[in-house]
Amino acid sequence: MITHIVLFQLDDKLAGEEKDLHLAALKSDFEQLPHTIKELVDLRIEINANPSEKYDLALIAHCEDLQKLHDYATHPDHVALVGKYIKPYLVSRACVDYRD
Repeated sequence: MITHIVLFQLDDKLAGEEKDLHLAALKSDFEQLPHTIKELVDLRIEINANPSEKYDLALIAHCEDLQKLHDYATHPDHVALVGKYIKPYLVSRACVDYRD
């Protein structure tokens, strides 16, 4: 099993209630991906509760192997959500993939 953890820092042009709504919609939509992408065992989004930290959210996903992780990452449903919620606002990203 591969655990895929990605941290995202989003641009400050998202702030206050607008940022809260954006993150809530992002969480809701991304957490539906295991229903449409068979390579995902599960996926969850955690919103950072500590405003003094750099990263705004963590994505935690599980796939059976690195090939299935790649298939998920390039799946059109995933790519569409990244284009909608992440790319326009991305400042920084960090990722770790480890074997369970």
